[in-house]
Amino acid sequence: MSPSIPGPRRAPARGKRAFAATWWGQAWVTALEDSTLDAGRLSRGRTYARKGMVGPTSVAPGQVKAAVQGSRPRPYRSSVHLPVLTDAQWDTLLDTIAARAGHLAALLDGEMPAELVDDARHAGVPLLPQPTELDPECSCPDWGYPCKHAAALCYAIAATIDADPFVLFALRGRSREEVLAKLRARRTANQETAAPPVPTGIPAAAAYTHWAEHTPRLPDLPAPAAHTATLPVAPPSGTGLATTDLERLMADAAARAARLLTGDTTSLHLTQHQDAVRIAASSPGPEWFHRLIQNTGTKPTTFARLTRAWRHGGPTGLTVAEQPYAPDPAVMTAARTTLTAALAEMTTAPVLLRAWRNRLTLTDHGIQLRLGPDARWYPCLQDDDGEWWPEAPASPDPVTALTSVWQQTGR
Repeated sequence: MSPSIPGPRRAPARGKRAFAATWWGQAWVTALEDSTLDAGRLSRGRTYARKGMVGPTSVAPGQVKAAVQGSRPRPYRSSVHLPVLTDAQWDTLLDTIAARAGHLAALLDGEMPAELVDDARHAGVPLLPQPTELDPECSCPDWGYPCKHAAALCYAIAATIDADPFVLFALRGRSREEVLAKLRARRTANQETAAPPVPTGIPAAAAYTHWAEHTPRLPDLPAPAAHTATLPVAPPSGTGLATTDLERLMADAAARAARLLTGDTTSLHLTQHQDAVRIAASSPGPEWFHRLIQNTGTKPTTFARLTRAWRHGGPTGLTVAEQPYAPDPAVMTAARTTLTAALAEMTTAPVLLRAWRNRLTLTDHGIQLRLGPDARWYPCLQDDDGEWWPEAPASPDPVTALTSVWQQTGR
């Protein structure tokens, strides 16, 4: 029996991204919007969803369906289909979840770890939907693909996916209970596997003394060789490779190698997506910027926002822009108290300060401060579409971070 989700529910009215607050919920909305060029029907679908015209939704393997009220008295039967995973893909996905204890803990806390999705995708398991996978269906006479009723259903279910990432598992073929049962079975099997005997070894003090007495002196590091940014030969014709592009990549690789020699490993383990943002943040020019957008499949505004996050905070700034997390509540409480006192001196008008996970938001001012894993506060401003843009370098003091954007907006 498929679970039924109560309805109708009105979606937030501001910005088309207001239907999803999490990155995985936004991935669902992005898959819908990238599956069609019919912006008119998507706009009507958002309007229907905001007005609460989508009835209770029912999620089953491979589909979500609901009655959607249209212009006629009787609602239409709308559904959206998504391919279910094969048994082999499910085994791979469950092994990926079980490989890290934090994955399951995050899922049970209502979070979808980005690392889990990346690892699964690299193993050939598409957990998040692709634009070509969503298959809408509706009893209305509209020939659109999707029609406005199916689009409304997709927008309405995004908030549910936000709150419970297990809905994505159900759409891919297995319920929350089935997934948890399979993970428990894997954990039991791992615990029953006998560990190999540990070698007896020797006392640590004796081992260190022997090493200290017999270890030869390490040789000095050689001086870095001089690097030239000029290609020795031109690239072969017909390859599409330009000499200037290759020389730029050579210079970038040499600069990264030099930083590694100094012990700076911040860019050593970047993903392809993160490295593309890093290159774009170095201002390579509009042609490179557009190529990076095309090759990563990222929307231009999203890529521009992440590029600005890198410029203000490097890899940590990018993580803060993409992944919310739950910090120490005491840290958030202290910061909120400090900001409240500072705001009382900065303005006489009451200020609504809302806290969610690692974010403190001045709702009426379009200002948000995000606490990073480096214990620094990253200030952001909200645009007309409801998107948050990094606007200044991070600061360990939340009041300093607030002041930097407060003055910038002229308040």
